[in-house]
Parts: sequence; C-alpha cells; structure tokens
Amino acid sequence: MARSDLLISLVKAGSSGDSRSVRAAAEAIIAEERAKNHNVLADRLTKAMHVNGSGHHAPAILGANAGRQREFLLELTPARRVEDLVLSDLNRRACTELIEEQQRAALLRSHSLEPRHRVLLSGPPGNGKTSLAEAIAEALALPFFVVRYEAMIGSYLGETAARLKRVFDYARTTPCVLFFDEFDAVGKERGDEHETGEIKRVVTSLLMQMDDLPSYTIAVAATNHSELLDRAVWRRFQLRLSLKAPTRAELTAYFQRFADNMDEPLGRAPATIAKTLGAISYAEAEEFCLDVRRRHVLALGESPLKKIVEERLKMWTARTSPHDREDDKHDRLPASAGPETGA
Repeated sequence: MARSDLLISLVKAGSSGDSRSVRAAAEAIIAEERAKNHNVLADRLTKAMHVNGSGHHAPAILGANAGRQREFLLELTPARRVEDLVLSDLNRRACTELIEEQQRAALLRSHSLEPRHRVLLSGPPGNGKTSLAEAIAEALALPFFVVRYEAMIGSYLGETAARLKRVFDYARTTPCVLFFDEFDAVGKERGDEHETGEIKRVVTSLLMQMDDLPSYTIAVAATNHSELLDRAVWRRFQLRLSLKAPTRAELTAYFQRFADNMDEPLGRAPATIAKTLGAISYAEAEEFCLDVRRRHVLALGESPLKKIVEERLKMWTARTSPHDREDDKHDRLPASAGPETGA
C-alpha cells in the first residue's frame, strides 16, 4: 500500500483539478511501488495515466517504451563506498548529511520538508566526482544510471531535448541516482554567441526537467569546466561541492591505506611515494597502486614488493604528462630557424 500522505495528496489534487500535482503524486506512488518490486502494479498505474490520451504530460515508460528510455542510460553496479574515499572534512560531512536526509525522508516529509536531491560536483578530472556519485548510490542501495550522451544527443532539431525529457520521465518513476558526467555538454551558458539555438533549447528543457524531478530521485552532475555552465543551472543544485586535486597530505593518506592492505612492506614510506610521484590526481594514484599490485601478482613471490615499488616509481616519474607537452613547445626551435652555429 502506498504511503497515506501520497494518497491524500492525490485525492486533494484530483478534487481541486490540479493536474500537475496529480501527476507528481501518481509518479511518487509508482516510484514507491517499483522500489518494493511491485512492478505489475506500477505498470498498471503507469498505463492508467495514459487512458483517453490524458498522459500527454505523463511519463511513457510502459513495456517497449521503458526500453527506449533505458537506451540513453548505462546502469552500473555501485561498488565504491563513501568510507573508502579520501574526502575533505567539508565534503564528507555534506555527503553524509545528504545520505541521512534521503534515509530519513519520511521524518522530513512529516514536517512538510523534502530531502535534498540535486548535487553538482566540480573540479579537475580524475579527482573522484564519478566515484562520489557511485558511493552515494551504494550508500542508499539505489540503481546508478549514467546518462549516455553519445546515444542521447541527436542531429535533428529538437531531438536531443526530446530524448533528455524521456530520460527524466524514466527517472521520475524509478528511485535512482541519475549521473550526468561532463555536465557542461548539456548545461552550457545560453548567452554564448558561438552556440547554436539547439543547445539553448536543450538547456531550457534541462532546467524545466530538473525543476520537476522528485526528491526520491537524486541527480548528480559533474563538470571539469564549471565556468561554462549556464547561470540558471547553478541555482537548480541544492548541494555544490568542489573536488580539488589532492594535497601531499591527502595522497600520503591514500598510499597509507594501500600499504595497510598489502601483505609486505612497500620499502618506501607513503609520504615518500607521494613526494616522488608529485602532483597527481586520485585516479593516477589509484592506477599506480593497481600497477604495483599487477606486477606483484605476476611475480608469484619471486620479486619482493620493495623492488616492484622501486621499479614502478622509476617508470612513473619518467612518464610524460600534459605539462611536458607544453614545456616541449617552448624547448623547440621555430620551424623557420636553422641550427645555431658557434662563432
């Protein structure tokens, strides 16, 4: 049985002729039934929303249409936990509060309050935005859907906005974490004179869909270029977190966790490893640790872990980076210049 407050809201909205509120209450009931795996009832309720063509504003997710919505989404199984991530105290507290609000949503609703459910993550690539979104889904035991831009963005006028609406229609009746990576691809500043009218229509549709998203569906957006986002997009997010590149101390803590999980000493202190690798992202730190583990497994005990760590450190410090390409430009002579000759 659906919650009494939803049923009361549905009856009140129907009595007053408020079709928007009827739709919102019905979608919430459908989402609750799906969360309980009452899929037959959820499908029947969805079908009832389309009787006599009245479902113009309702989500079309029944049968084959559900598959059409899902083709724009990639479902991943959440494996990372918030406890396993290295976060600043402020970001950890903000995530913990968000999770608590979702878990105790019934208490908030009894006081006419809704939990926060729209999160914007910004910062340089490789520093945990996707991992944090995944960890939120894991903590709440919700499906984790990643929006597939390559499938959603179309070449015909209005096609992208229509597909975006279908994604939100599906999310409104399916409690989940809906993740938009590279969010600036669909949330760009509309005032940019270099952008076409199509992207402006997409952003306008996006804002409308965000406003209509119920609180039991958590929308998490991530961007490496927050300066490109439309100004109106910012206010849609109740929680805005900046995930910066790790400091030396945070990298040291990361490598300390890695050392604690290994059955042999690394031969180098975590602080020394962090210093040797220099300014790297969490993604690069994770790849270094995986690199060490691969070689350790393949060595079958014939090479000590200390030696493997030393070899990996030498290889990693010798690798190229984007900064090396910039330095290389300055070191090269112009194409028109010949070699220098001595006097």
